[in-house]
Amino acid sequence: MSDLDWGNLPFGYIKTDYNTRCYYRNGKWGEIEVSSSEEVSIHIAATTLHYGQEAFEGMKAFKGKDNKVRLFRWEENAKRMRNSAKGVMMAEVPDEIFIASVEKAIKLNERFIPPYGSGASLYIRPLLIGTGARVGVKPADEYLFMIFVTPVGPYFKEGFKPVKMMIERKFDRAAPLGTGNIKVGGNYAASLNSLDIAHEKGYASALFLDAKEKKYIDEAGPANFFGIKNNTYVTPHSDSILPSITNMSLVTMAEDMGMKVERRRIPVEELSTFEEAGGCGTAAVISPIGQIDDLGTGESYVYDMEKAGEVSTKLYHRLQAIQAGDEEDKFNWIKVVEL
Repeated sequence: MSDLDWGNLPFGYIKTDYNTRCYYRNGKWGEIEVSSSEEVSIHIAATTLHYGQEAFEGMKAFKGKDNKVRLFRWEENAKRMRNSAKGVMMAEVPDEIFIASVEKAIKLNERFIPPYGSGASLYIRPLLIGTGARVGVKPADEYLFMIFVTPVGPYFKEGFKPVKMMIERKFDRAAPLGTGNIKVGGNYAASLNSLDIAHEKGYASALFLDAKEKKYIDEAGPANFFGIKNNTYVTPHSDSILPSITNMSLVTMAEDMGMKVERRRIPVEELSTFEEAGGCGTAAVISPIGQIDDLGTGESYVYDMEKAGEVSTKLYHRLQAIQAGDEEDKFNWIKVVEL
């Protein structure tokens, strides 16, 4: 067991013991390797450095009060990474290599899995990069799939408490028909200016509008957006939004709780009609939004800055209970990792 202060972990990188690596060469994947190094040696002309051939995932492992370690919906992460690989023409990682690498990384770093009840989890970062050398713009012939893990606390320092967001109109996160619907680094690089402005102005994050018309809600910073009204869970439909596995799960749970679900375009003006609003993703699970300020129009959409809404709270605690093994896994989302 590590001597970390589990209850006060940041959402950041903490060195662990091992990571896994697997190379794609000569048209096939090799064996899974284990490394204790935090460094990667790649060719100076590797496509990941020049042409953005890169994709990643974010996952978490949780320790229950029964001391079992649980993975949440890993198949969806593997599927999304395959889709990202297709999007930027990289070799796709087979499911068997993906899950074997994840489990090996968890087992080798068992002492870094936060204990049950600490509010922390083991964050898992699968990463796929083009390592083959290219000077002309074309896909690489070699790839490297890696996984490192690190124990993390809440993504937002506020934890499960309402945050303030601003609407971003100056920068776009992703273009229509671009890479917004896959998990590649370029989308996050494009969001950095907006997030920096938001933080400077005292906001937790920036809420992006669609790049084409600037009329509809797109992403909530690094997360999906959702709103609650009239017993309905409303989340944006857009070709430039990353399909969040957390959002997908919240939709299923909302329906199971007797709510209606609408996945559609959400005009900015509709923000004034929601009873609750939030951002959702692997890192934050749910981040309740207490207020959204549109700095372009001067409009403010205020929900509740004191506490999260009733529906958001129910969804948040139920999802966490399933992930930790405190509630029956009726949706078959959990894989127990045998240590």
